[in-house]
Amino acid sequence: MTNQSGTTGASGNGDIGGRGRPDHTARITHDNHEEEHPITLRTPAELADALPYLLGYRPEDSIVLVALHERDGRGRFGGRARLGIPPQRDDWDAAARQLVHGLIIGSERRGTRPEQMVAYLCREPAKGETGRQVMTRLRSLAQRLRIECGALDVPVVEALCISDGRFWSYCCDDQSCCPPEGLPMGLPGTSVLAAAATYAGIQVRGTLSELHVRLRPWEGAAVTEQETALDTVGMALISRILDEDRRAGVAEETLELAERAMARLADAPPVTGTTRADRRDDGLLSHDEAARLIHGLQDRTTRDRAAEWMEGDEAPSALRLWRALARRCVGSYGEHAAAPLTLAGWVAWSTGDELEAREALAMALAADTEYLFARLLHQACNEGLDPETIRNCLRTERGNRGDAMSEPPACGEPAAFTPMPVVQAAATPVPVAPAVPAPDSPSLATHPTPPVVESPLHTPHPTARRRPRTCAADPVSSARRQTATPSSPPAPESRSPESRTPTGRRRRTRGAARGPAARRNASAGEHSPGRSASEE
Repeated sequence: MTNQSGTTGASGNGDIGGRGRPDHTARITHDNHEEEHPITLRTPAELADALPYLLGYRPEDSIVLVALHERDGRGRFGGRARLGIPPQRDDWDAAARQLVHGLIIGSERRGTRPEQMVAYLCREPAKGETGRQVMTRLRSLAQRLRIECGALDVPVVEALCISDGRFWSYCCDDQSCCPPEGLPMGLPGTSVLAAAATYAGIQVRGTLSELHVRLRPWEGAAVTEQETALDTVGMALISRILDEDRRAGVAEETLELAERAMARLADAPPVTGTTRADRRDDGLLSHDEAARLIHGLQDRTTRDRAAEWMEGDEAPSALRLWRALARRCVGSYGEHAAAPLTLAGWVAWSTGDELEAREALAMALAADTEYLFARLLHQACNEGLDPETIRNCLRTERGNRGDAMSEPPACGEPAAFTPMPVVQAAATPVPVAPAVPAPDSPSLATHPTPPVVESPLHTPHPTARRRPRTCAADPVSSARRQTATPSSPPAPESRSPESRTPTGRRRRTRGAARGPAARRNASAGEHSPGRSASEE
């Protein structure tokens, strides 16, 4: 589930008229102007047209809730939440409960309980199906949403189904304005709201699927070559990363290679279109370079130092590099994508792109649900926290390291590289109902953010290709400690140190390896429960 507490782009929070079916008014603020420009939305069609501007993209196969807060007799847009529509009807009750409770409780935690709600159901018809049939099939889900909101004393003032270029209202029985065959959606970008949003500098992207393509692993003939390179490099690097004395050398090599790759990307001539731009970046990175960077970033200290490329001229090239590396985590190396995806999410958040940040971090958690850095960032981003606190922590680390390197070593001894200390993080998540999976939504496996507790990490088995990790302080943990209150002390650590390896993983017997072959053998002897999921 993705929670959005702010507004999209440069707009202010929109206004919607009071209860019932009165006129609706949206207000949009221009980047360079302080005054608001009210826009009246009189019909469900205009509410339907407003959805992409509320989210920043065009949702697919989704349940979307938009909170309204009363002010001067009008409802002002507040938080938004999206969840993929579960494929099984039996899961709809749990999905509705999770989405409603997550948005309302999250708003309450921020001190702005919503007074009203607008609901959207977006799904394209299957082959041989019509939009009207989709609307009829989803009616019970819309009713479930209205019941869950009503149970919390937050009425749904409008519920719309958008399918096949048409929309239907579940709240209006007047066939003169909401006929049974639905009404056609306006052409994108032709409404008054679209014009005002364009003037205000708000950009609406395509769909989440188009964004996910930029971060998903490759498919095609090149996959075999990249996986072979990952195998070869892994055999040479993993033993060095696990060796405390040689780990620092791998970190320096990885960061130097990343800097060279970023410089190469920055010097590349620009091209139009995201697909062409990603192909250009892929061509500037060899299989061997990508493999060395992917394996090197599995070390937490190296990853945290790479996270320092988060602003200024470094950020655009770093983001392109992390995207390219996420696309190279092919085949059995899918879990290795957690590191570059987390870095991509962090840089996107740091530079103001919360949409890509949430999706990249959600995909990182889908790749590895135990990845603490992604979990902390994902929770902080969804809660609407300011990334500046984390940026300050990383700037301090970078500055301290630079000062230490500039000082001459004492007694003529060589300067030593010291990994950051282990820090445990704690947070109290919002209680949420069990998550429900939904198709074609990688971020559904991660929302709402689970409890932030350092998860056990296991020693990689030679055939399991598990990611080696070193123990290091997460910048988000440091930022949280700076703002922690006496009422929320860090959670005590309950793990026994003797059960840990130098990389922070629990020891595991050879039979417990998590490689593809081991998983196939294990499936014959025992049943593993599937992972639950949730989204925006």
